[in-house]
Amino acid sequence: MFFDRARVRGDGPFLSAKHDGAWRAITWREAADRVCLMAEALRGLGLKDGDRVALVSENRPEWCLADLAIMAAGLVTVPTYITNTERDHLHILENSGARAIIVSNAKLARPLLAAALRAPCAEHVIGIEPLRQAQSGTLTFHDWDALLAGDVAAARAAVEARIAGIGRADTACIIYTSGTGGAPRGVVQHHGAILCNVDGAAHILANDFGWDEEVFLSFLPLSHAYEHTGGQYLPIGMGAQIFYAEGLEKLASNIEEVRPTLMVVVPRLFEVLRTRIMKQVEKQGRVANYLMGRALAIGERQARGRPRLLDRPMDFLLEKSLRPKIRLRFGGRIKAMVSGGAPLNPDVGVFFEAMGLTMLQGYGQTEAGPVISCNRPAAGIKMDTVGPPMKGVEVRIAEDGEILVRGELVMHGYWHNPAETARAIQDGWLHTGDIGHLDANGRIVITDRKKDMIVNDKGDNVSPQKVEGMLTLQPEIAQAMVSGDKRPYLVGLIVPDAEWAVEWARDQDEKFDMATLQDLPAFRNAIREAVDRVNRDLSVIEKVRQFAFADEAFSIDNGEMTPSLKIRRHKIRERYGARIDALYKA
Repeated sequence: MFFDRARVRGDGPFLSAKHDGAWRAITWREAADRVCLMAEALRGLGLKDGDRVALVSENRPEWCLADLAIMAAGLVTVPTYITNTERDHLHILENSGARAIIVSNAKLARPLLAAALRAPCAEHVIGIEPLRQAQSGTLTFHDWDALLAGDVAAARAAVEARIAGIGRADTACIIYTSGTGGAPRGVVQHHGAILCNVDGAAHILANDFGWDEEVFLSFLPLSHAYEHTGGQYLPIGMGAQIFYAEGLEKLASNIEEVRPTLMVVVPRLFEVLRTRIMKQVEKQGRVANYLMGRALAIGERQARGRPRLLDRPMDFLLEKSLRPKIRLRFGGRIKAMVSGGAPLNPDVGVFFEAMGLTMLQGYGQTEAGPVISCNRPAAGIKMDTVGPPMKGVEVRIAEDGEILVRGELVMHGYWHNPAETARAIQDGWLHTGDIGHLDANGRIVITDRKKDMIVNDKGDNVSPQKVEGMLTLQPEIAQAMVSGDKRPYLVGLIVPDAEWAVEWARDQDEKFDMATLQDLPAFRNAIREAVDRVNRDLSVIEKVRQFAFADEAFSIDNGEMTPSLKIRRHKIRERYGARIDALYKA
């Protein structure tokens, strides 16, 4: 697919990154040449068909080139997160048996090399940027640029001969799940799984939005299956341009510069953007706030399927006033933003739709390519669903409500883990572990994760993600985890919103120190009011009766969030178990 696109696109821009303050592009032709040269260099190191190569890098053009080169060499990519610890790297290297490693820079190499020296399988390390070698030990070091030297024509001929023998059923990569619980497992994705996903997603975009010169901005970790397929192989399949963001802190300015047409995003980012937009509008006076209120009211009526003729004049006014300003913050030419990786709170989706931005919530998991379904205008976007199954995907609901999936997108199993593979795939059906149903229009409605479902002491089932999503929509609350399994009621662990806390401290003439503020009864009462607002919209069994504060934000660095920004419940419980238990004695 890549070489076909490169032949058509030729000298057109393909991969762009910022250097010295300016965006610089690698053309499709240049990319194809480098992929062929690197593929042959990898074979020259003695790597053989099916050998694994670990890839550790931030998002950048070389990530894509390395991934394609590994596959073009008949090898298997093992992407790993840049946030991994030495222990994480050691587990993945030993489990995958990776013989070679490609790493972007010296900073990321430090914990990785410490693990590689302990892993009996690792032999070669390739530095995209030069690595300082104090002592190599059992590892042989190579320079990325040096490996790209060679005869392009000969390399291309060798690659074309080799990939002619690679089929859709052959392994493309082993992606280790980020693990909301336990050690990461290696999901064996074959070429057909990725191609099935690309075909299904491209089908939606072509039919519902038209297909033009598309531009993607890549910022979610490419080591995550969602960005790997949706942010890399989908644009390749569409012949689109990929720009690599400089990081989350510069994402807003990058969006305005790049002006993407499609964005692949996780719900947590949408929640942050929604909060920022609402705060900015609040500061713009009565007119702006009035328009925002009317836009949200119209959006909510449309989401419920109850639009009013009387809304049309106001809708026209909003299209001329508020919405263009909001769209400009996203570059002004966004066709759609696709949310995946975790459940999206319907209120967040309604907000962006009300602002004139098309929001498509998708659903999937690493074990399924990873995209199973996606909302689309043609099927009628409904924010409390994740849309109908994509092309080539079969879905059925088991007797206990579990969502089962079948099709070419389903993984071939977990690497070297037949017991878990047998549990996950039964009679060709992937058991997703998600609970849900199909609505009257064939759209998937997810109620919760089977294993995350809280069952209280009376046997009632409660969805923690629903309650947590409602809590984090309050301006006072940045993050939350609720608990209550085998207990009489729910309790919550709360991380207050830092920006809100700063303003609260200023208004109360208190010094801002989060730990000190949390001891103040007035501060606790303010958070209690936010929790009570949520409780008013919840059933008796869903209400959060007591709460405690966390010591710090849940983050990737402290191990309490996955790289796709989902909370790691078992890690949080390990740290705060006594504090949570104490809430039942209060």
